[in-house]
Amino acid sequence: MFVVEGRKSIHEFIDNGFHLIKLFSVNEKYFKGKAIKILKSDLKKISFLNNPDDHLALFKIPASKKIDYSNLILAFDNINDPGNLGTIIRTCDWFGIKDIICSKNSVDCFNPKVVQSAMGSLSRLNITYLDLENLISKQSLKTYGTFLSGNPIYEFKNELKNGIIVFGNEANGISPKIEKLIEFKLTIPKSDDRLYPESLNLSSSVAIVLSELFRRNQ
Repeated sequence: MFVVEGRKSIHEFIDNGFHLIKLFSVNEKYFKGKAIKILKSDLKKISFLNNPDDHLALFKIPASKKIDYSNLILAFDNINDPGNLGTIIRTCDWFGIKDIICSKNSVDCFNPKVVQSAMGSLSRLNITYLDLENLISKQSLKTYGTFLSGNPIYEFKNELKNGIIVFGNEANGISPKIEKLIEFKLTIPKSDDRLYPESLNLSSSVAIVLSELFRRNQ
């Protein structure tokens, strides 16, 4: 099971067909008989938040769905920060990405911090944990990777309507074993040649890349 907190997010998981196990609420009128009334003081004891919302639900973790390889897929090599992954899920939802693939050593997408920062978007995306090296080796799809050095994404001429775009670990980037499998290396160019800052936040990089792809595909 996994925890979802907040009225809006809980409704989104219910509306998208997730199996509700238990729902606790300070004000149960918002859930039409589905909630168990609970005191605010008791909710604080079970919440993962410093300032909890009035509602907390337990949902069953769903079985993984098949990956749709006909669309553009984002893959993450050893993403560690739950806040980053949650923000990335929300950004992908905004730009219409349906599938995210994470390496097996990545943070769990049902971690409470991921769920909270994704703000309900997790209910609409299919997230699969796989051996990335094995996946890329066996798939015939075009594979793109984001690096500090590469072809500026604003100058890259290929259409990126399908294939896999790989993003690396927050501290170390894409691992060498995955890098050797990348067909096209992309970068977000800096405004000048200053040494600092050395890199962008991972979730910011994802937003910039998807915004550029969305713009050119309009």
